[in-house]
Amino acid sequence: MNDNNKQQLEQQLWNIANTLRGKMEADDFRDYIFVFIFYKYLRARKDIDKIVNVYQKRKTEDKYSYVAGLEEVRENEHNLNIPRYVDTF
Repeated sequence: MNDNNKQQLEQQLWNIANTLRGKMEADDFRDYIFVFIFYKYLRARKDIDKIVNVYQKRKTEDKYSYVAGLEEVRENEHNLNIPRYVDTF
């Protein structure tokens, strides 16, 4: 990415942040957005840990994961759509 593209991207991001901020003071918005980003990071980290855990243990967990046997996958014509195996609602 060249310098001109970086500047354009930076300006677009700044404009988006200003639109989201609305009438909120910049310092208040900064505090809010940092907390939000940190929360998203923690949430993603927790999700990754959970995914790795259920995968390593080959564990079925209600509304989250399902261990399908090869025969079941064959019966479903090798359709691996998640809703076919995991009811997430």
